[in-house]
Amino acid sequence: MTRALVSWIGKTDLRAPSETDKVGVGPIAQALDARAFDKVVLVSDYPEEEVKAFVEWIKQRTSTSIDTFTVKLSGPTNFGEIYEAAAKACAKALGNQRTTTSLTYHLSPGTPAMAAVWIILAKTRFPAELIESSRERGVQTASVPFDISADFLPDLLREQDERLRLLSTVEPPAAPEFADIVHRSRVMDRLIQRARRVAIRTVPVLIEGESGTGKEMLARAIHRASPRRDNRFVAVNCGAIPGELLESELFGHEKGAFTGATQAHKGYFEAANGGTLFLDELGELPGPAQVKLLRVLQEGEVVRLGSTKPAKVDVRVIAATNKTLTEEIGAGRFREDLFYRLAVAVLNIPPLRERTGDISLLIDTLLEQVNREASSEPGAKNKKLSAGARNLMLGHPWPGNVRELANTLRRAVIWSDSATISSEDMREALLPSSAATRTGVLGRPLGGGLNLPDLLKDVARHYLGRAMDEAAGNKTKAAELVGLPSYQTLTNWLARYEVIL
Repeated sequence: MTRALVSWIGKTDLRAPSETDKVGVGPIAQALDARAFDKVVLVSDYPEEEVKAFVEWIKQRTSTSIDTFTVKLSGPTNFGEIYEAAAKACAKALGNQRTTTSLTYHLSPGTPAMAAVWIILAKTRFPAELIESSRERGVQTASVPFDISADFLPDLLREQDERLRLLSTVEPPAAPEFADIVHRSRVMDRLIQRARRVAIRTVPVLIEGESGTGKEMLARAIHRASPRRDNRFVAVNCGAIPGELLESELFGHEKGAFTGATQAHKGYFEAANGGTLFLDELGELPGPAQVKLLRVLQEGEVVRLGSTKPAKVDVRVIAATNKTLTEEIGAGRFREDLFYRLAVAVLNIPPLRERTGDISLLIDTLLEQVNREASSEPGAKNKKLSAGARNLMLGHPWPGNVRELANTLRRAVIWSDSATISSEDMREALLPSSAATRTGVLGRPLGGGLNLPDLLKDVARHYLGRAMDEAAGNKTKAAELVGLPSYQTLTNWLARYEVIL
């Protein structure tokens, strides 16, 4: 493995050749004295004459290959320019040996903005070890818990390009109604953009997604962002209503329509008139109810049980299901004509395991919510997660998605006696995954969103986190537990896969 040091040249480095007695040898020379590197790439925004004198001096101190390039920054805090220059330095250090080169970034030289960009790159686009140095403490590995998704970072730093893209695609105006849907992944951002577009129209919407992904939350956000926001949002769980009562509940009945119908009853469609009707678990509707639902959607009117007089209704239908309705159609359990009537705008909420970068953000948001909920209970403590507990959560497959994540945090808060939720508390709070989930890492279908780097990252984070937890932070012992040759190699893996220490 080729080891490469990448760093900005700082003012102290430039002063070191002539003022060693005052400032020491400087961070870069100190790192080269303390650790072995095969190559060094240095970036500078200082005048070339000053840089040239420093490079000549540093080359006399080491046999390591030194490569430099100068950039012109408009300001010391221009993150876009700093990011672009730092990324070029990383690409230069990697060359054509990306898989066999281990990067190290030096945080000490340069401005705080430069150090921040190194942290961002180390946790996303160009994984690397982070080091810092001082005359008092020498050279140390910097542990920075910072979880952010590489998928969206370049766009974040190129704000002007993103602004132009939004203008060119005529995005709908920002909708605060969707603010409760916590996310930062690109796949969720795209889903919400589509939901915002469809919200302002009156077409039916079909929301698909696994259990616990937040289908009703998305439906409510669509309603709040629609012209119908001032009218009722009526939610109905089709699977929770007994079959013999389903038609009466949906479409209403007249007095005497059946035994026990002692008075006229307005159904959900009439109750939602002028607003939105959310039909959850649509795939559970029996055949007869499907036929009548299709007619209501086609004609815009309902006929109560026991009546022959139709009543006009103006209802927007948003349906949701955790089943694949095309498969249900093939099996003869769902009407094809009803599917196409509802599937005008289809929104598919991805499972949590496919929402790269969202889990850590959801953990923090939901834990804050759980702490608020528990604050009024006797003996309540504001709980926080230990690094080991967080790593266990980041490595969990979450078959129950966001609902399972929230309930796991609630259990962990209850099980934990102290203010910090330990890894042991979290193990007790996590529900065991099914056999299918445990073996799913080797049995997933190719294509359809499979991302091998993300899959390998999840596996590595799971075992690295467990090893560090079991070894109580001892890197040498943790390296032995996962079969790595040394603690230095383990340190590189921890940085590469963003394992929080």
